Amino acid sequence: MALDGLSVGDAFGQCFFQRENASEARWVERQLPDAPWLYTDDTEMSLSVVAALARQGEIEQASLALSLARHYDYERAYGPSMHRVLARIRAGEDWRTVTNDAFEGQGSYGNGAAMRAAPIGAFFADDSAAVAEQAALSAAVTHAHPEGIAGAVAVALAAAQACRFRMAGQRPSHAQFLGGIVEQLAQGEVRSRLVRAQSMDRVASLDFPVSVLGNGMAMSAQDTVPFALWCCGQALDNYQDALWLAVGAGGDRDTLCAIVGGVVACFVGAQGIPADWLERREVLPEWHLS
Repeated sequence: MALDGLSVGDAFGQCFFQRENASEARWVERQLPDAPWLYTDDTEMSLSVVAALARQGEIEQASLALSLARHYDYERAYGPSMHRVLARIRAGEDWRTVTNDAFEGQGSYGNGAAMRAAPIGAFFADDSAAVAEQAALSAAVTHAHPEGIAGAVAVALAAAQACRFRMAGQRPSHAQFLGGIVEQLAQGEVRSRLVRAQSMDRVASLDFPVSVLGNGMAMSAQDTVPFALWCCGQALDNYQDALWLAVGAGGDRDTLCAIVGGVVACFVGAQGIPADWLERREVLPEWHLS
């Protein structure tokens, strides 16, 4: 469920980097891009997370690092730093050394750990402490900076919370949904921007939330996760509305939509993902099921 929501969102968002799909008119009129919708590194890396959870029941970092490196595919639009990180791990370097070396020893605070975190929240949905712990373990394999880790934890907590609200048959308010995430996050910029997102229940246009929260243009957790989760709070009960909202912000569309799609799917369930959207998405490989 979370993986389907994430991967459809990822592939949908990626379509809008193509010139023929990038017009404002297409967004305003909600014209779906033609098939096939090709998925990116967001989905490719999420498959390794899902495989790790299915095989081991938890995130085992060395195993996850090897899987991410083994399934690295240059054509899947990985970020520049991930090309280097995963190539080095594939070549046999220890993941801890590689990840902690990044950005002059600060570690990456990119949005790559957050984009693959929704399945962790769904898997451990009844245990918030485990959600936070396992999301942090998953993130640290490639993103050692505290903000990169915080972004992944926030997304996983959002997915877990969405699952719990679905099981309770309750649609939370925007402020309630984001507030439940904020109260479980450590102090930092991701949390600070989420506090601002919580206060923006209704807006006249996307210009305001984008100006305050970001839209992933910098490809950081700080300028991606808060806006993505703001979209979830706005349209948690409608998968299509949430993704059209996310893609309308511009910026890192595939990652925004991957995060939003993964979280919202946890609330609407598998039946809430439109069948015609699933049919347009490129067929996923099956290696993560074995």
